[in-house]
Amino acid sequence: MDSLKMLKGYGKVEHHLEDHRNPKPKPKFSKPFIAAISVFAILFLTLTFAFALASMLHHSHHTESQQQLLNSAESIRVVCNVTRFPGACLAAIPPSANATNPQAILSLSLRASLHALQSLNSSLGTKNSRALADCRDQLDDALGRLNDALSAAAALTEAKISDVQTWVSAAITDQQTCLDGLEEVGDVAAMEEMKKMMKRSNEYTSNSLAIVANIRNLLQRFHMALH
Repeated sequence: MDSLKMLKGYGKVEHHLEDHRNPKPKPKFSKPFIAAISVFAILFLTLTFAFALASMLHHSHHTESQQQLLNSAESIRVVCNVTRFPGACLAAIPPSANATNPQAILSLSLRASLHALQSLNSSLGTKNSRALADCRDQLDDALGRLNDALSAAAALTEAKISDVQTWVSAAITDQQTCLDGLEEVGDVAAMEEMKKMMKRSNEYTSNSLAIVANIRNLLQRFHMALH
């Protein structure tokens, strides 16, 4: 037994001496180098995360913009469907207007009517005839009516709905009175030309009248109230 213990002890001493003769190799990389690598790794991960986040936000914003555009187009289509000339209505109010409220769409339709009538009235400035002079007076009156309607539509209330209808209807009457005046003086050629020139403004104004006449039902359909 004693000899066995001696042998075990000798083995430990031998192993200890062997450890001293064969020291463990030192790490190949110094601590500053490892620290630098760690910093670069953290920076890389941070930049990667920032890029991924920016990409996600951009995609989200792009998707949201597309959805708003789709919502606007659908809202305008629904409103334009109550008009007599839906094609002209859609042409007058592009989806890029980003309007999803029937009240806002009404204002855009009135603004389009106003611009179309202003363009028509300007084109008559170079024509000299008594009948066309009367037309210009009628169109000036129509422009005043549409301006009143547009101002009221911007802050539309229950009480103002009938006022807007009255003004838009009067603007349509003014345009028809212009044509009637040309017919009365027997200037058929001028009347037919005026009809063509007036087509866009007449359709836009008619559409505006239809929208305001249906504004209550449209707001209910959109689950909205006047504001």
